[in-house]
Amino acid sequence: MPRPAVRGPASRPFRGAGRRSPGATIPVTLAERLQADMTAAVRARDEDRRDALRMAIAAMQRAAKDAQRPLTSDEEVGVLTREIRTRRESRDAFASGGRPDLAADEERKIDVLSVYMPPQFTDDELDALVRAAIDEVAALTPRDLGRVMKVLGPRVRGRADGRAVNQLVTRELARRAGAAAKAGPGADAGSA
Repeated sequence: MPRPAVRGPASRPFRGAGRRSPGATIPVTLAERLQADMTAAVRARDEDRRDALRMAIAAMQRAAKDAQRPLTSDEEVGVLTREIRTRRESRDAFASGGRPDLAADEERKIDVLSVYMPPQFTDDELDALVRAAIDEVAALTPRDLGRVMKVLGPRVRGRADGRAVNQLVTRELARRAGAAAKAGPGADAGSA
């Protein structure tokens, strides 16, 4: 059956724009939250927030296009983590280049994006995760770092800095290797 040739507001499909009704859906994914908050920032004329969110949304859209599928929530957090890391590197470069105004601008963008990151692990939680991963793979020496990080990486992704986790694992493996060496050659056959 052909559609009527009516023009005007009544003929346009509802796109969800405008006021939100009490029963309307709330953004669920990180990308949806970013989009909703960017729209609110545009309406509030908050340029710093708008610009930071636009860059993050663009990065997520690029990543989804490269993957040729919608991103998972872990992938979205990974994209946001990369954006924050990029902003930190830019901030440091601007600060060392004598541009404190641009460094402050990057710092504001970091503050905006950090709100959307999952809560970070505390030092105690991270130490416990590192010890558990080392025990799980039965790591004995610092040479086992790769095996430990393979197990630990997915558990801490987005909730801890990778370099800091790597340093913790290295330090714990070195401590255990030193303790095994002090215990004597017969105490651990794998460390010889």
